[in-house]
Amino acid sequence: MLTHRVLVVMGVSGSGKSSVGELLANRAGYDFLDGDSFHPSANVEKMSQGTPLTDADRAPWLAILRQKIEESLAAGRGVVLACSALKARYREVLAGSTPNQVRFVHLKGSFELIQSRMTSRADHFMKSGMLRSQFEALEEPLDALVMDISDKPHEIVDAILEAESANF
Repeated sequence: MLTHRVLVVMGVSGSGKSSVGELLANRAGYDFLDGDSFHPSANVEKMSQGTPLTDADRAPWLAILRQKIEESLAAGRGVVLACSALKARYREVLAGSTPNQVRFVHLKGSFELIQSRMTSRADHFMKSGMLRSQFEALEEPLDALVMDISDKPHEIVDAILEAESANF
């Protein structure tokens, strides 16, 4: 039994948020939302051109994601959200007025490992050259469940489910 109704799988681009998040949602019986699919087209275009987003660019996107979280909670459904959530203030927006129902799971790995993954991934709008800016922007969460991305996705999900069941 999971102790949180919302699990935000966070980390820099290329850390495996979508893969782990979708697998986690399936195993937990929760809805899955990929935060990338809610970016306004202007944000996608900016990132596609190799330009990092500003806090102002992210604000409407974060508001949409919080709204999706609220809709899931109001409907009594659990949700796994894959979202970079790089800064503490972004995580505060996502947690909103229900921080006790939101758990952040930080997928963590080295720059070199993630860059090697990103260079083999041609179908994503976030380009590997922007990875350095994500590492620079990352404010590591103090209260997140931290998962090493060198493990296989199913092993990461097993560890998350075990930690959540133990009221981590």
